[in-house]
Amino acid sequence: MKKLVPILVLALILAGGGLWYLAEHPARSESGVLELYGNVDIREVNLGFRVSGRLKEVLRDEGDSVKAGETLARLDDEPYEREVEESRAQVASLHARLTLLEAGNRPQEIEQARAQVREREVTAANAERLYRRQEQLLQNKTVSIQERDDAEANYREAAARLNSAREQLNLLEAGFRVEDIAQAKAELARAEAALASAELRVTDTVLKAPSDGVVFTRAQEPGAILQTGTTVLTVSLHQPVWVRAYVEEPDLGKIHPGMKVEIHTDSNPGKTYSGQVGYVSPRAEFTPKNVETRELRTSLVYRLRVVVENADEGLRQGMPVTAKIVR
Repeated sequence: MKKLVPILVLALILAGGGLWYLAEHPARSESGVLELYGNVDIREVNLGFRVSGRLKEVLRDEGDSVKAGETLARLDDEPYEREVEESRAQVASLHARLTLLEAGNRPQEIEQARAQVREREVTAANAERLYRRQEQLLQNKTVSIQERDDAEANYREAAARLNSAREQLNLLEAGFRVEDIAQAKAELARAEAALASAELRVTDTVLKAPSDGVVFTRAQEPGAILQTGTTVLTVSLHQPVWVRAYVEEPDLGKIHPGMKVEIHTDSNPGKTYSGQVGYVSPRAEFTPKNVETRELRTSLVYRLRVVVENADEGLRQGMPVTAKIVR
């Protein structure tokens, strides 16, 4: 009988050790199911305007559901509409100027220049005849040298005015320079870009939901003067919904992206959510305090992301969950 006592004590020690091991390492079970613990991670987005201005209206409140593309808030767009009107007028002015340069001078202007050339040709020819006559009369001592010089001056002036009229006609017939037209095109393009920017600023006075979700926080009220990027609403997105879980190093080799996962919550144990492993961190970290017990907080674990495929309103931000991976 005395020989059986040490054997019974040893058996009790081994049984107690086995129970302690199973209690401290619930993730490793002989059933082939790896249990991990983590929290629900739902993405949130802080929505604000890309332009500054006075907040005109906020159309949604905390707890309201929103759809992708739905208008949530508006700024007073009057200052930006005025910019659009000014830019449109500038574009119209520069477009008209470019059309004028490309079309060249009017036919009436060219015909007027030709008439002026013909007029000055007659004047120059008459001045030349008078000068030649005065030159002959001077040889006969009939006119003075001064009269001959005056006739010569009139002739040379008429010839110069004729050359000037001919050059003016050539300019009108050739039209505007290529460089002037290129400059006008560049100025028009710059004005059109300014108009597009002004129209974009008007569009930016309307705040729209980027995707389906629920308004989590309403941070501003109508009448507030907002700077660019000031948060007006915070929206909790319906998709994607992830679970941040952690696995110890001995079990790291048993997990790989794409594995199917069953997710359970304490609030609704009968509801099973399905998902799959989407990411496994390559770097170890200490167990977060909101996941494990005090004894395991100093353990090194690897974070993984589980993408929930059939998420609903039963999963809330930060909710603790149990993830079961069937190997």
